[in-house]
Amino acid sequence: MSRLTALGINHQTAPVELRERVAFADSSVEQALGQMRALPDVDEVALLSTCNRTEVYALCGDDGAALAAWLAEHARAAAPDASGQGELDGYLYRHHGQEAVRHLFRVAAGLDSLVLGEPQILGQVKQAWATAREAGSLGNQLDRLFQQTFATAKRARTDTRIGANPVSVASAAVRLAETSFARIADSTVLLIGAGETIELAARHLAQAKAKRLLVANRTLLHAQELAGRHGGVALPLEALDHHLAEADIVLSATASRTPVLLRSQLEAARQRRRHRPMLLLDLAVPRDIEASAGELDDIYLYTVDDLQRAVEDNRRSRREAAEAAEAIIDVQAARFAEQLTAAGRSAPLLQLRAYGRDARDQALARARQQLAAGSTPEEVMQLLAHTLTNRLLHAPTVAVREAAHTGDAELLRAAERLFPGPVERDS
Repeated sequence: MSRLTALGINHQTAPVELRERVAFADSSVEQALGQMRALPDVDEVALLSTCNRTEVYALCGDDGAALAAWLAEHARAAAPDASGQGELDGYLYRHHGQEAVRHLFRVAAGLDSLVLGEPQILGQVKQAWATAREAGSLGNQLDRLFQQTFATAKRARTDTRIGANPVSVASAAVRLAETSFARIADSTVLLIGAGETIELAARHLAQAKAKRLLVANRTLLHAQELAGRHGGVALPLEALDHHLAEADIVLSATASRTPVLLRSQLEAARQRRRHRPMLLLDLAVPRDIEASAGELDDIYLYTVDDLQRAVEDNRRSRREAAEAAEAIIDVQAARFAEQLTAAGRSAPLLQLRAYGRDARDQALARARQQLAAGSTPEEVMQLLAHTLTNRLLHAPTVAVREAAHTGDAELLRAAERLFPGPVERDS
């Protein structure tokens, strides 16, 4: 029997080296959903993949075993020289039933984020839902779950202060830069990418009055639009080598599957800078900056995982609000789980009524054909009664006969309760 299952990895359970191997590009999510939906015992499935987490929500019959194996194969394909499923299993968490509901509610409300209460995750959950609907991998139960998730997350953020003064990973990165050797007001900042994270970073840097802002992106038009909004200069990604040495701070967040900034490029820029230090903030998963670049002198490289320390103060200040939000989520998760259970109990009744309606519709169709063919109303009524009786009683008769043959006393007792004897005639 299928049940709700959530499984995945996040910034709390797995290092960035593993997360980037399991992450999915936006363009590959629909294909991944199709492959997971085709697995044995998987009835419905949705995929959430961000810089901090990759999670699968599914209605399946094997407690997620096939999905876990599929994720391990995906990670293996991303890094063939790395170890396989055994490594992923060591970091993978799984939730079932009400705990799976509660987990998704917490994720959407920002309670499971690196930056407690950050608002971007709700939009990412909505995108995961929309993509699953478009891919045809979302059925009634998961659709209801996501709809309830959006309502619960909204209530948690409205009824508590978990969303007050929202902090994003981008703002945490800028805050880290402000406390480093590179004063933003005296620095040239290079932004690589043009997505939401870079947009937020540009906004915070403009507020901090960065001396100069450069924006590099593979699509120059997007870089020009973002730079125009924040008083920066747009660059094509191919021009990085010519301008990298100008940057005191580099902040990168693209969707590239391979590094966009290599150690060799940073070594060349470091020499041109005459060893003046550079601060590199890599907020992408998979990572944008080659990890070994951090070994260079005068190069200070931070990944998204390193921001954990920078946001701990934010987490402490929001803990009280988080406790209130957790209480809301616990209540809503329990209610939704009860609704799922009730829906499961009513499934046989719905199936029985559908069976009766189908038998009725077929009998009526045959009766209408007989009337059109010229049969008398009396003949048609006799035919209708005979056909409907046979259709309604055929399946129960076969089942009771089989129960009598095999000695299935439980089914025989149920039949006695359902059909206690002749129907009393109206006087």
